[in-house]
Amino acid sequence: MAQDTAYQPLVLVDTAQLSRPDWLEYRRKGLGGSDAAAVLNISPFRTARDLYYDKLGIVTADDQANWVALEVGNLLEPLVARIFAEKTGLKIYQRKCMFQHPHYPWMLADLDYLVELPDGTTAILEIKTTNYNAKDKWWYNGEEIVPVYYETQGRHYMAVMNLNRVYYCCLYGNNEDETIIRRIDRDMSYELELIALEQDFWESHVLAKRPPPYWEDDGKLILESLQRVRGQTAANTVPAVFTEAQSARVERYLEVQAEKNLRDDEVKRLKAEMRRLKALIVADMGKSCSAVTADGCTVDWKASHTPKMYKDDLMRLKEMHPDIYKEYTTISESYRLCVSVPKPEAA
Repeated sequence: MAQDTAYQPLVLVDTAQLSRPDWLEYRRKGLGGSDAAAVLNISPFRTARDLYYDKLGIVTADDQANWVALEVGNLLEPLVARIFAEKTGLKIYQRKCMFQHPHYPWMLADLDYLVELPDGTTAILEIKTTNYNAKDKWWYNGEEIVPVYYETQGRHYMAVMNLNRVYYCCLYGNNEDETIIRRIDRDMSYELELIALEQDFWESHVLAKRPPPYWEDDGKLILESLQRVRGQTAANTVPAVFTEAQSARVERYLEVQAEKNLRDDEVKRLKAEMRRLKALIVADMGKSCSAVTADGCTVDWKASHTPKMYKDDLMRLKEMHPDIYKEYTTISESYRLCVSVPKPEAA
């Protein structure tokens, strides 16, 4: 399939005065750039099943649990864009609308900024914010990269807009030098594959109302997705009857659990040896709080103080100040998978 490059994007809707609920409804009319990573099962934030549920309006993918990070990103967007313009000398501007691919109407794009290049062509600018520890995701083996889940977003946008370059500007600190600027150029073979995968997701799952399987490697992400749909589970539900294929998964879980238990025993042995060695090292230090080995290693025995509330203290607070206890405690619900193996019948 050859890619037609003689087209202009359509404007689906002007977003300047659009409310967030209405904006989310328009997003459900297709796939946006931030959806691409979920389609490819590489998103660290949500599964393809989450995306499917969101597009059908079953469970929203609007992440209110992390609303502070989202709000910080929105508030800092103009500042980060200004930093990009100052550092590169390039002119940036916005078009407050949701774009649509003329040949694939389910491909949508809501851009942060556009960039006017010296040769008269246009590029896309994506604004990102992160924390100091997560900035390492913009490097791999010492090489500058764009995290793959952001790369798919940019390549989706280039396809919709028929543009050949995307810039990224990511702020990870509190000054202009703590920013990362990257760029990627259009790759037609990548783009064609991305379009094919997105089209399959849209037609085979969203339009067909057939939920995609959980192909993601991150079990925690899958469990969070399941919990959003399942909600609280009643204790007296009828047990599910597994097929042979599903039962094989339980058997594999037990095998992995047994292997883990063997390794846990080894870890316990090593931890016990470390505790004994630590005690003997402290004994060797006498009344000193530090020591130097024959090889020049420095050893310190430091105290740390952390505020802590013990169970008895919590119970005492509950009895003596029930109103305060109720106001400042949260009842959380958690789930644990338990597999009981039937005992072999006596001969």
